Amino acid sequence: MEECIRMSRKEVSRLMLLEKARAGVFTLKSCAVAMQVSYRQAKRLMSALREEGPVGLVHGNRGREPANKIGKKEREQIVRLAQGKYAGFNDTHLCEKLTEEEGIMVSRETVRKVLRERGIGPKQRHRPPKHRSRRPRREGMGMLVQMDGSPHCWFGEERPPCCLMAAVDDATGVPVAALFVKAEGSAPYLQLLFNMACNYGIPAAVYHDRHSSLVRTDLRWSLEEQVQGYQFPTHVGRVLDDLGIESIAALSPQAKGRIERLFRSFQDRLVSELRLRGITTIEAANDFLPSFLADYAKRFSVKPADPESCFAPISRQQAFDLIAFGYEAVVGNDNAIRLGGMILDLPHSKKPFAGKTVIVKQHLDGSWSVWHNSEKIASFPATELREPVRQWKRRTGSKVREEVQVYIASKPLPPRGHNRFAVRGTF
Repeated sequence: MEECIRMSRKEVSRLMLLEKARAGVFTLKSCAVAMQVSYRQAKRLMSALREEGPVGLVHGNRGREPANKIGKKEREQIVRLAQGKYAGFNDTHLCEKLTEEEGIMVSRETVRKVLRERGIGPKQRHRPPKHRSRRPRREGMGMLVQMDGSPHCWFGEERPPCCLMAAVDDATGVPVAALFVKAEGSAPYLQLLFNMACNYGIPAAVYHDRHSSLVRTDLRWSLEEQVQGYQFPTHVGRVLDDLGIESIAALSPQAKGRIERLFRSFQDRLVSELRLRGITTIEAANDFLPSFLADYAKRFSVKPADPESCFAPISRQQAFDLIAFGYEAVVGNDNAIRLGGMILDLPHSKKPFAGKTVIVKQHLDGSWSVWHNSEKIASFPATELREPVRQWKRRTGSKVREEVQVYIASKPLPPRGHNRFAVRGTF
C-alpha cells in the first residue's frame, strides 16, 4: 500500500518550485525569492527533498505544542492586568511592569501577541519614514499577479463612471484578466479570479491594495475569533487561501506600480478605443475586452527571465466550486440550514447531517451549494447575486456587551419580522 503524505498548499507549492530547480528550469536563488525564504533555507529544503523525498518538506513540529508556550492562566492574567491595573500602558512598558512588579517573565513579543489575540490594540501606531525602491520583475510568469480596480469615466465624461477590474502578470506585464463592473467589490474580485483561473491558471501570489473586500480593515474581534486567535478573512481572502494563493497587501499605490501604470495606459488607449467603436455600455465593453487585452499584450508585454509558466492548472469546474461566497453554518435538527433569512432543506441522505457544521456557498451564477468536509451534499437554485453586507451586531450576556461581526447572505432581507443571521464562524 502506497504511503499517503498530507501536505499543505504552501508545501505543495514549494515542492513544485524545488522540482523545477532540480530539473534546471529555475535557479535555486529564484526559487528562494518565490518561496520568500533565504537562500540558505532554500538549500536546506532542497537537501531534505533529495534525502527524504516530499515528506522532507513537511514541518516536523506540525501538531506539537510549543515547549515555551505560556499557559492559559498566565495569558488570562496578562490580559486582566492590561485591562485593569496597567490599562493604557504600551506593550514595552507593560512587559517591563509584568517582569519587575508581577514576576511574569515574558517577552514583549509574547505580550503583543496575547493582547492582539484578545482584540486589544496598540496604544499608538508608529509609522517609520517611508523609503521606496524599484522592485525587479519576478522571473517567471505566474509567480506574482497584481490586481486592482479603477473607477473612471470609461465611456466619456458625459456618461456615469464605472470600474474596470484588472489583473496583470508581474513578470511579463500581460493583463491576464479584466472586466467592467459598476463598482469595486467582492463579487467583481471573485469574477476576476475566476476569469484568470480559466484562461491561465492559479498564480503563486497576488499583490493588491487594502480594499475591504480583500482584507479585514477593522480592529474588532468577535468572541470566537478571540478564542481561535485569528480574525476570519473576507470572502475573497478565504478563496485566495483555499486556492493556495499568497495574498500580499500593499501599503501604498506605489508598491503596486505595475497595475497602476496599466490603468494609466488603459485610461488613455482603452477609452479611445471604446469611443472609436461607439461602445457605451458595460456589456458591450466586456465583449470587446478580450481582443483589446490580446492586442495590448502583443504590443507591450516583455519576455520573462524564465519561459516556464508558474500558473497552476485548474479545471473550470474546480474553479467554479472554489471561487464562491462561503458561509459557515450548522445544520438544524430538522435537516435545514437557516442563513440570512433563507431556509435550505437538505435532501434525504443515509448519512445524518443534523448538528454538523457545513459551508454554504453561493456561486458566481447565483446558485447555492452545501459542502461538508469538501464533499458537496446539496445544490439549490440561483438567487440574485448581491454584494454581501457587513454588519455589527450587539450581543448581551453575563454582563458582557460585545459587537460580533456577521455577514448577511446574498439575498434581500425580509421586509419585516425577525431575520436570522449566520453568526458562528461566518467569513
